[in-house]
Amino acid sequence: MQAAVADTGPLNYLILIEAVEVLPRLFSPISVPAGVKDELSHPKAPPVVCSWMGNPPAWLNIVSLGSLPATGLSALDPGERQAIALAVQQQAALLIDDREGVSQAQKLNLEVIGTLAVLVRAAQRGWVQLPEMFRRLRATSFRSPVHLMARLLEEDALRKK
Repeated sequence: MQAAVADTGPLNYLILIEAVEVLPRLFSPISVPAGVKDELSHPKAPPVVCSWMGNPPAWLNIVSLGSLPATGLSALDPGERQAIALAVQQQAALLIDDREGVSQAQKLNLEVIGTLAVLVRAAQRGWVQLPEMFRRLRATSFRSPVHLMARLLEEDALRKK
């Protein structure tokens, strides 16, 4: 199974829509840097996310990084910088949604997988219903082009025929 490092966004939204349990079915091991743990535990994070992070599942590895390599990531927040550095270090896929983070990760030749792609993979395996997951996502602060979500829903419907 493919190893993955998660940034804050995908974990946050998958927890909020009650779909986080697809992660260990798609990836193993799954790691987060301490900076992502801190962001998910922050008082401004949604209470359900803080609660989840306060008692993380056994499948989530929390990794403390030493110094970060100077890779031109200074414009990113600490969690994103650490997640990218950890993904490079572990030669793992990176679960991230932030556009600038995605761009920087791609420059480092990392495989980038966003929240929508995680949900599509889970739907292809019959573990979730994509229309319901997208409905739940739209009820959060998740930002994604409407046309992209519509196209993914169309592809999902065609796949089910």
